[in-house]
Amino acid sequence: MADNPLDVLLKGESARNTRGLLRILILCTVAAAAVSSRLFSVIRFESIIHEFDPWFNFRATKYLVENGFHSFWDWFDDRTWHPLGRVTGGTLYPGLMVTSGVIYHTLRFLTIPVDIRNVCVLLAPAFSGLTSFAMYLLTSEMSPSPSAGLLAAAFMGIVPGYISRSVAGSYDNEAIAIFLLVFTFFLWIKAVKNGSIMWGALTALSYGYMVSAWGGYVFITNLIPFHVFVLISMGRYSSRLYISYTTWYALGTLASMQIPFVGFLPIRNSDHMSAFGIFGVLQLVAFADFVRGFVPEKQFHRLLTAMRSLYSLWDTGYAKVHIPIIASVSEHQPTAWPAFFFDLNFLIWLFPAGVYMCFRNLKDEHVFVVIYSVLASYFAGVMVRLMLTLTPIVVVAAALALSHILDTYLVVSPAKQPAKAKSGGAPGVTSYLSKVVTTTSVVVYLLMFVAHCTWVTSNAYSSPSVVLASRLPDGSQFIIDDYREAYYWLRQNTPQNAKIMSWWDYGYQIGGMADRPTLVDNNTWNNTHIATVGKAMSSREEVSYPILREHDVDYVLVVFGGLLGYSGDDLNKFLWMVRIAEGIWPDEVVERNFFTARGEYRVDEEATPTMRNSLMYGP
Repeated sequence: MADNPLDVLLKGESARNTRGLLRILILCTVAAAAVSSRLFSVIRFESIIHEFDPWFNFRATKYLVENGFHSFWDWFDDRTWHPLGRVTGGTLYPGLMVTSGVIYHTLRFLTIPVDIRNVCVLLAPAFSGLTSFAMYLLTSEMSPSPSAGLLAAAFMGIVPGYISRSVAGSYDNEAIAIFLLVFTFFLWIKAVKNGSIMWGALTALSYGYMVSAWGGYVFITNLIPFHVFVLISMGRYSSRLYISYTTWYALGTLASMQIPFVGFLPIRNSDHMSAFGIFGVLQLVAFADFVRGFVPEKQFHRLLTAMRSLYSLWDTGYAKVHIPIIASVSEHQPTAWPAFFFDLNFLIWLFPAGVYMCFRNLKDEHVFVVIYSVLASYFAGVMVRLMLTLTPIVVVAAALALSHILDTYLVVSPAKQPAKAKSGGAPGVTSYLSKVVTTTSVVVYLLMFVAHCTWVTSNAYSSPSVVLASRLPDGSQFIIDDYREAYYWLRQNTPQNAKIMSWWDYGYQIGGMADRPTLVDNNTWNNTHIATVGKAMSSREEVSYPILREHDVDYVLVVFGGLLGYSGDDLNKFLWMVRIAEGIWPDEVVERNFFTARGEYRVDEEATPTMRNSLMYGP
């Protein structure tokens, strides 16, 4: 008879099958929870595309589905940036649209009736389930404990830092990119641990898919070389590292260059030079390691001395002086401290503990965790949006820390007879009391974490900007659907080729919902064209009218939210129109003229004459 009733489930071949089945069931449950937690917006409103950029992605996906891949690849859109147009096929990352198109045609092939809009709306929640699986695989490579991977999958499924960009209707590049980010890192760790060309090639394929989906692929392009550089600096060069990196770099670079928007950037852009430089360094290190195996040690040291003398002739200060500093990141809003707790909750406290545990057992994969943690923490502090890249490594580290706690206090083993405690002595770490207190605390924290994630998802991240909502005095919800009603009015009451001038924020939505040509949109590729719209909006009608006629404008769209106190209207954006226009025409548009003598920006009866007479304000 077994000593422990659980031995039947925990030992033997049957037990391994049982544990494997339980893991699969848990992962499927986690994936279901990840998908369902992102459907608040569909339940509360309807199946609709959110925000601004997703409307262009949706419009491009419809074009791909209706006209085929080759037409999409060569698509010149003459209904945007009038009269310039846009070479759309070569100026976007097509991975998102192609993924949706493949899913749509696959479902149609299986005779499942589906609308492309619903595919686009539900794509991000569906991929969140895949991201949970990928997170399980990545974390399992960092720890032998199966609980670490399961915890990481559960955390990734509901953490607000990831949900913020993956709710239903958030049809943006990040919808699939975060899954590819995590999965690429898993394949990379697998390649480094095995030194396999196959795993290196799979890493390159996943990386190529990532390049086609999101401009954030540059993060992978620089993180993997930095990982290799640190390993070499630590004296951990091996043939495994050489095989995995050279395979990834060679195949991954070729794959990325197949995307027209990327083209030859991997071999001429400074963002990719670290990967190229480490590739060269790795060849030198491999050659030195090869030579050392055939040359006596004394002669090898003489060879190194000669190489150092040759290196001293090279002017190493050139790159330091002439590589420009990319200042665009500093222009973005830095992350406020409360945002870390808001998006990560108690995971942010477990994060340092998990990184510390990696230091205690510093294998090659743990070095990757440490490097990723440091870089992602810095970038997330610089720009709010990069919280998205910090979330995966926080989840990994937190899962490592919490799994260690649970494995320590919940280990299933026969109780040992404790030695007689001294009078007044404290209970041991693994005593029954310690296990109860620790387990209860962990369960309480996890329940609070789930409650926080649910509340944040429901109230903060599930409201589409195109549909507003407020509360009436009796507490009932009141839907404000003015945006869609305005776009629908344009669609039904204006000619098919009527040109609409608005600020660039609304360009994608006008093209997607009103289906009318626009002067500028969210692509913002031509600053002069945007400045022209800003000048027309901020000038007197005598100045604005010739500009409108020159660009064949039929209607001007202005958003005013003063009656509701809506802070996202054009009055709040107006100074940006003035500033951008002033950058091109400093003599004709002067920002100071829009401020009162006391330096106030007023839009009431004390507004300046320049403000009152502007095209946007005056009518």
